[in-house]
Amino acid sequence: MKPTRISASSYLNTAPLVWSFLYGKNHGKVEIILDNAPARSAELLTQDRVDAALVPVSAYQTIDDARLVPGVCVGARERVQSVCLVTKGKDPGDVRSVALDNSSRTSVALTKIIFGEFLDVEPIWRSAEPNIDRMLDSADCALLIGDPALRLAEKKYRVFDLAALWRQHTGLGFVFAMWMTKRNDSPVDFASARDEGLAHVDEIMNNYLPHVSLDRAEMRNYLTNNISYAVDKSMSEGMRLYFELAHKHRLIEQNKPLQFVADHLIKPA
Repeated sequence: MKPTRISASSYLNTAPLVWSFLYGKNHGKVEIILDNAPARSAELLTQDRVDAALVPVSAYQTIDDARLVPGVCVGARERVQSVCLVTKGKDPGDVRSVALDNSSRTSVALTKIIFGEFLDVEPIWRSAEPNIDRMLDSADCALLIGDPALRLAEKKYRVFDLAALWRQHTGLGFVFAMWMTKRNDSPVDFASARDEGLAHVDEIMNNYLPHVSLDRAEMRNYLTNNISYAVDKSMSEGMRLYFELAHKHRLIEQNKPLQFVADHLIKPA
């Protein structure tokens, strides 16, 4: 029998969700594939190369037969800190060009929604590698996600938290990624794995402190306050509104009903 295979990005914000598979009770029970780009996990699930993947939520609308694992996520109720718009001084409303870190389609679509729906601005979009200096050499604004965004403390730029902008205009939280599968049930107890990871935040911090521009207190705050690993009502409503607006702005071709493992369909509002 083939072992269960799962995939996730290797960012700091996913570490509590995968710690159990690397070091804890689930170590050796599944084969885990880690990659820097969240979009890579979506690709592996699309190709049926993994049984489940931690996927940017926008990919749910493009992966045939995808089902969401309820309750577990990478999200934010108010501020996320690791998904940011960055400028050399301009307000977002004055931006005319944006360099997009395309590691996550969800954040790219969210950026376009914020500009188009809330700021009534249609800048020139450019795809770019996540190097902030080079991005801002060619554009007024840059979208930066993941660990590179956490290193912005070293730079002298204006930083606008994307989850905070979303909450400012909608009053809702935001879900960036969820575990997804094409199976009818979840191949792994991801909620239990999450809880084990959150119980080992100190070990996680020891692994990542040399690699990001956060001290121990800042990293603890990021992992325990900025990032939410459980979906609450505000975040669930935020995800539904995100899909509605993404479809309105033609960023996704369809807004299909939400389908969860071993659950019924939840149709768009």
